[in-house]
Amino acid sequence: MTQELLKHPLVNEQYAPSTWAKLFLLALIWGSSFWLIKVGLVTFTPTEVAAIRLAAAAAFLAPFALVRITRVRRRQWPVILSVGLTGSLLPAFLFALAQTRIDSGVTGALNALTPLFTLIIGAVIFRQWVTGRTVLGLLIGLCGTLMLVLLNATGQLTLNGYALFIVLATFCYGANLNLIKTYLPDQSPLTITGVSLLMVLPVAIWYLAGPGEVGAKLEGSAAWGSLAAVVVLGVLGTALALILFNHLVQIATTVFASSVTYLIPIVAMTLGALSGERIGVFQIAGMGLILFGVWLANRKPSIKPGL
Repeated sequence: MTQELLKHPLVNEQYAPSTWAKLFLLALIWGSSFWLIKVGLVTFTPTEVAAIRLAAAAAFLAPFALVRITRVRRRQWPVILSVGLTGSLLPAFLFALAQTRIDSGVTGALNALTPLFTLIIGAVIFRQWVTGRTVLGLLIGLCGTLMLVLLNATGQLTLNGYALFIVLATFCYGANLNLIKTYLPDQSPLTITGVSLLMVLPVAIWYLAGPGEVGAKLEGSAAWGSLAAVVVLGVLGTALALILFNHLVQIATTVFASSVTYLIPIVAMTLGALSGERIGVFQIAGMGLILFGVWLANRKPSIKPGL
C-alpha cells in the first residue's frame, strides 16, 4: 500500500528552483501587462488595443509558426483554434474593455480567478484528480483576491460591474489550460503559441484595416508612446509569455501554471501604486493571503516510510 502511494503522480519531488523561477518571471511579465494596457488606452479604444496586441504577437511569432504548421496533426486543429480563441483572442478584448472602468491593480487581482476555473473545469469536464490541500490553497488565494476586489484602499466595500468581463476572461483561461494539458502534450510551447495566434490573426487584421482608426490617431506624436506600450504588450506579454506559460503547463501541472495569476496582483498593484493608484493595508493583507495560497496549493504532501 505504501509503495503504491509513493508512486502516485501527486506524491513526487518538489518543483525545481528553475521551475519556480519561470513562474515568478511570468508573473513579472504578466503583472506589468495591465499597466501597459492602461498606457495603450490613453490613445486607443479597447478593441484597438486588443487588435494591435494580437497583431504584434502573431506577427512576431509568424516566422516560427509557419515552419511548424505541418507538425500539427489533423485532429489537433480544432484544439489549436480553441486555444487561440480562449487563450488569446477573447481575453485580449475582455481585459482591455474592463480596464476602461477598473484600475490596473484590481484587474490583476481579478485575474487570480483563473486557478479556480482551471480546477473546476479540470475536475468536472476532464475528470482530473485534485487533493484537499490544493483546494484549500486555492480557496485561501481566492479569499485574498476577494479582499483586493471588494475592498478599496480605505476598507470600504466596492464592486464594479466591469469585473464580469474579467471573470469571463479567466474562465477562458481555465478552459485553455485544460485543453493544452489534455490534447496537446506532444506539441512544443512555441508551436502551440505561434500557430494558435496565427489562426486568430485575421480577426485583428480585419479590425485594424476596417473599423479601427489607429492610423489616423498616429498622426499625433503622443500616440506613439501608447502604440509602443501595446506592441511591447503583444510581443512580450502575449507571444513570449504564452510560450513560457505553455511550457509550465507541460512540465508541471495546470494548477501550478495557473498559480501565476495569484502572483500577478502583487506586480500589478505595485506598478499601479507607482503610477498613482492608491494601495492600503487591505490590499497588502490580500496579497499576503495570495502568496500563502500559492505555496499551500503547490506544496507536495510528505509521506513517511512505513505508513
